[in-house]
Amino acid sequence: MLKRYFILLITLCWLTSHAASPTATDYSYSQCQGSAIPYPVPDMALKAIPDSLTPIFVNHVGRHGARFLSSARYTASLLSYLHKADSLGTITPAGRRLISLCRLVDERTAGHWGALDSLGMAEQRGIASRLYSLAPALFHDKKVNAISSYVPRCIASMDEFTHRLATLDNSIDISTASGRQNSPLLRPWTSDSAYIAYMDGSEWHDVYKRFVDTTAPESVAVKLLGPAYPFSPGEKKEVAMAAYKVIAGCSAMSVDPQADSFLTLPEYNALWSIVNLHHYLTHSASTLSSAPMDMAASLLRDLISTMDSAAVGANPYSVMLRFGHAETLMPLLALMRLPECYYLTDRFDTVGMHWRDFFVVPMAANLQMILLRAKSGKLYVRVDLNEHPVTLIPDRPEIYIPWETAGAYLSRCLPQQSTPHNAS
Repeated sequence: MLKRYFILLITLCWLTSHAASPTATDYSYSQCQGSAIPYPVPDMALKAIPDSLTPIFVNHVGRHGARFLSSARYTASLLSYLHKADSLGTITPAGRRLISLCRLVDERTAGHWGALDSLGMAEQRGIASRLYSLAPALFHDKKVNAISSYVPRCIASMDEFTHRLATLDNSIDISTASGRQNSPLLRPWTSDSAYIAYMDGSEWHDVYKRFVDTTAPESVAVKLLGPAYPFSPGEKKEVAMAAYKVIAGCSAMSVDPQADSFLTLPEYNALWSIVNLHHYLTHSASTLSSAPMDMAASLLRDLISTMDSAAVGANPYSVMLRFGHAETLMPLLALMRLPECYYLTDRFDTVGMHWRDFFVVPMAANLQMILLRAKSGKLYVRVDLNEHPVTLIPDRPEIYIPWETAGAYLSRCLPQQSTPHNAS
């Protein structure tokens, strides 16, 4: 009875202090999965193109689909703590349930760490089907080019996507390529010197550490290991973060973790906000540095140049597909200043209110740039984020923008006045 009272007291104290914060978020259990959230299927009615416009080209940049957990790191860490608590006799019923969940994840994922799973395959097939339905004329007797990162889940995503297109229309001429030669576009963080220097620096680490220290709910570890567990300094936060990683990653591999049996919604929000800030500081625009978004410059230049060549009939492909990672898209979307993908502030505790990884890069996240020709011959572009049309130019509400205007805007987004847009 005393143990239950102690746990309740700790939880209430943390909840009271956290609720008092004006920047605390209140997202749902589903949203708190963050970038591990399965892809949200769009309303096809929102994607319809007016009869007055004819699609002539599509650029697509996509993240791999839902996957198994990337490694056994977090289940191994949790099981180490949980087994120790069990041997000491301090473990709680929630802790025993978490042992079962970790074992299930390990069994389900054995030999498949980081691999695309059946849900991820279905996500890619669904996106391919909807793109085909949107503009079937872009595929019939046309050439499609696809490239991917060398990482197997990206290659598998490309394969599922292109295989679905081929089953819809076997007249399509599809070429695919994967490998490290695509890393400058799809994995720029491995070679961009300014980004590497930023990541090696202390400034973003200091901001992140302060946020973890003030935000991570220690009540989670106590609820799992018990109030009598002999915690060392920092272990409560380590246990809470490992629990978040395992629980948040379950739905992507079609496992229901029953998150509410381990975490209250405020605790889940707090843990999500920590991971969300890490994504933001390391792969999006911030007041600390533009290096994380600037590393997407080569990819944006490629998108502009291939749109330009399609505009003048010089691109041999009607559709170009690129398959990478969340870390491929986050910098690109920030560099383009897309709504809710670009946020600058010195108040880093407000990031979770304005920049949300579950919106920016869910599993199978994608950017589609659709080039369209009006009956007058004028060219327009529509930008879709996760298959939802979005505005491109700040303070302009138009969804369909003349390509000449859009291309010039995107060129201005490039760092250091890169190669100018060449619309004709």
